[in-house]
Amino acid sequence: MENWSLVSLCVLLGLTARWTVSLNSYSGSSKPPMFGDYEAQRHWQEITYNLPVHQWYFNTTDNDLNYWGLDYPPLTAFHSLLCAHVAQLIDPEWVELHKSRGYESPAHKLFMRATVFIADIVIYIPAVVLYCLYLTDGSVRKKVSTMLGILLYPGLILIDHGHFQYNGVSLGLALWGVLGLGLGKDLLGSVAFTLALNYKQMELYHALPFFCYLLGKCAKQGLTHKGLILLVKISVTVVVSFAVCWLPFLSDPQQSLQVVRRLFPVARGLYEDKVANTWCSMNVLIKIRNQLSTDAQIYLSLISTLLAVLPSSIKLFLNPTFWQFRLALVNSSLAFFLFSFQVHEKSILLAAFCQCRSTDPWGVSRSG
Repeated sequence: MENWSLVSLCVLLGLTARWTVSLNSYSGSSKPPMFGDYEAQRHWQEITYNLPVHQWYFNTTDNDLNYWGLDYPPLTAFHSLLCAHVAQLIDPEWVELHKSRGYESPAHKLFMRATVFIADIVIYIPAVVLYCLYLTDGSVRKKVSTMLGILLYPGLILIDHGHFQYNGVSLGLALWGVLGLGLGKDLLGSVAFTLALNYKQMELYHALPFFCYLLGKCAKQGLTHKGLILLVKISVTVVVSFAVCWLPFLSDPQQSLQVVRRLFPVARGLYEDKVANTWCSMNVLIKIRNQLSTDAQIYLSLISTLLAVLPSSIKLFLNPTFWQFRLALVNSSLAFFLFSFQVHEKSILLAAFCQCRSTDPWGVSRSG
């Protein structure tokens, strides 16, 4: 009973911190013409509710892609659609086509903040609690301290509940994937991570460790018998999960290609603004974006990222333990953040989140 009281206290503190931050303003508030990421999320609700699926990712008279065009995978769009249906029931003006642009009111702010809050309660926080209780070492108090450190991580709270985004959904789904693999539920873990990847493409930062761990586990069991059966099961599970998420876009190849173009906007360049990665830092001395073509920049970032991530991935494939898997997640997310093409500043959440899972909040490493 005492243990669950501590867990409940941790969750309550995490929720209190989130709601306290959400009471404040957000970037872009009352600042036309774009109004910040708050308006981006509201606008996606407007678009998904009022337009047919085949128009969500295309530039049309009703969907100006230069005004917060949808650029995340289908699961994000479906989430926006779900929120839009609730918004429509409360106040149709919140998602009225065209006329709702830049809509701001206390009631709408409460609704939008609540959608992030509820998403954390449903997806992110349960994953954190179960992960800390079942997949971290030490006494109950040490597990609880780890839980509290993760739930109070300021980066995620400030970006999601202060700035306004839903990173907790993709990170939570990814953590459910880690939890599934850690508990030996490989198929469930594969489904959860596939959903994370179909919510935000940034989860590609974690994809190689998942792939190498599962492939290495299959190879260790023997790819002629049990390992082959497991590999087929995992492959079918991933393919079916992807197919379900992309089903509305699979009937027309042009639809699928347009979604992919929106997910990977090469035209934005090697990096955005002043993100703290290698290419932005090097720009002080070497103007890579001016000296190399876009294709050359893509190849440079691809090769650099692979060189940084392959050692840990190969080691994980040869020795597919859960501890090696966690370390590979940290290395992969850091490598992608430092060297990959078109890095956004919020991508550091993926590396920081993995670090929280691989060590306790006070920096003491665990064996696994």
